[in-house]
Amino acid sequence: MAILTNFTKSRWLPVLLVAVSIAITSAGHYRTPKDLILWHGIFQRLYYLPVVYAAIVFGWVGGLLTAAVCAILYIPHIATTWAGHPHYSLEQYAEILMFFAVGGVTGILADRERKRKKELQQTAEELRRVYRELQQSFEQVKRADRLSAIGQLAAGLVHEIRNPLSSIDGAAEVMEEPDVTPEIRQETIGIIRKECARLNRLLTSLLDFARPRRPEWRQVDVDRVIDAVLNLVRHSAGKGIEFEKEVEPRLPRLLCDEEQLSQVILNLALNSVQAMPRGGQVRISARSENGDVLIQVSDQGPGIPLEHLDRVFDPFFTTKDNGTGLGLSVVHQIVSQHGGSVAAAPNRARGITFSVRFPLSKAS
Repeated sequence: MAILTNFTKSRWLPVLLVAVSIAITSAGHYRTPKDLILWHGIFQRLYYLPVVYAAIVFGWVGGLLTAAVCAILYIPHIATTWAGHPHYSLEQYAEILMFFAVGGVTGILADRERKRKKELQQTAEELRRVYRELQQSFEQVKRADRLSAIGQLAAGLVHEIRNPLSSIDGAAEVMEEPDVTPEIRQETIGIIRKECARLNRLLTSLLDFARPRRPEWRQVDVDRVIDAVLNLVRHSAGKGIEFEKEVEPRLPRLLCDEEQLSQVILNLALNSVQAMPRGGQVRISARSENGDVLIQVSDQGPGIPLEHLDRVFDPFFTTKDNGTGLGLSVVHQIVSQHGGSVAAAPNRARGITFSVRFPLSKAS
């Protein structure tokens, strides 16, 4: 009953096309003289067109119903026109059975195709729904990550500022004592200046991290930048620190911001020096590799625990007692602005190696 209901609700235009084609075919049969057998054969095959069309549009029910209508209209023609030709009449009746076979099989295949198409549409709609939900979830995760990063930044900033302020406050209390000796007063003033300088470094690093300057692109000789950084670091490094440089001959000039490239190498070199208070070797190398310019800075310090390697570039994360935890964050930010990448990996013996890659698509 439901099938018939669905059939009656079908569009009227296909029904009209089926009815018109059956009427034309039947009229051709009845109005064609008996001796024109070829034309009777043509009209007989034309019945398949409405049967197949109805089966495709309405399914197996439409195909069988159309085949039944064709049979009802065709049987009287067989019985009256070909009564004296029993063999030919038998072939015509067999042809009617083919109407039903073709209508049923075509309709079943059409129904299966419609069902498959409907399932694909439902699957596509479900995938679109899941995709929208994933997008919403992804946006929520990004917002949560941003809020978490802001929270970590604020917590780290408070911690880094509180310690110097506590030292300055303690020094002020000492200065308030009436019987402070000149030596103690001078030492206290030194503490205040030291902590103020520490705060100034912290704020400078914070500004570099929070408001990174856009790179000023120019062709830069990496070898010359490394030499300039080494000359600067050697003056601030303590005793027992040795520096080694290895630069590939004819290394391509890099299209980058020279000042920011210097800052990257300087921060990594200072990080290596600070990791070796008892001395050691800092090695800086540069070469082309896999379409990149690879700059590596290695030290012989105690290294970084494996569980902390994925956090070394986080703001305010540091394993040093006097570190701000912003130097490597600034390095990561500058390198990202240049379309490169930076990573940290432990050395086989001891220490750690920072690898900075700049794409050679920006080199000449």
